[in-house]
Amino acid sequence: MRPSRVQNVSMSETPVSPEWWFYHLSRTTLEQAAAPLMAKCLEAGWRVLAVSPNSERRAALDAALWTYDDQSFLPHGQAEAPGLDATRQPVLLSAKADNVNGAAALVLMDGVTVPVDAPYTRCMVMFDDGDSGARTKARAQFKAAKDAGLVTRYFQQTPKGGWSEAGV
Repeated sequence: MRPSRVQNVSMSETPVSPEWWFYHLSRTTLEQAAAPLMAKCLEAGWRVLAVSPNSERRAALDAALWTYDDQSFLPHGQAEAPGLDATRQPVLLSAKADNVNGAAALVLMDGVTVPVDAPYTRCMVMFDDGDSGARTKARAQFKAAKDAGLVTRYFQQTPKGGWSEAGV
């Protein structure tokens, strides 16, 4: 699965009101679930910023993005890697929510939160059912986005690891 085009999205091109999509994991690891979502973002022409304060999570996600598809890999880099030009990365894995790669899609993991008016086209919050702290923060982020009148969607994993939109 190769992205057709990946573009930088300047802040002036990004909508003022991002969509907020929430992914409640219960069947697969976050790394297994994140790779296909990031691939879809690249197919849409969006760069991705994936944020987790957990260096082990970022390393596991890095490995998953190399092996996710037998036919290709998802082009990415870790912001903290020595010598990496973070501005050129279609998918940037980072400990900080600094949009240095011009991402249109933001993936928040491990309880990271940002203001609901963050300058992205789509903000995706991924949280594991077993992580009560991340789940609590995701609920608060959902409520804040909903209260601000933003588009919010909530997805739960199906028994086979796919996604089903839940009415919230």
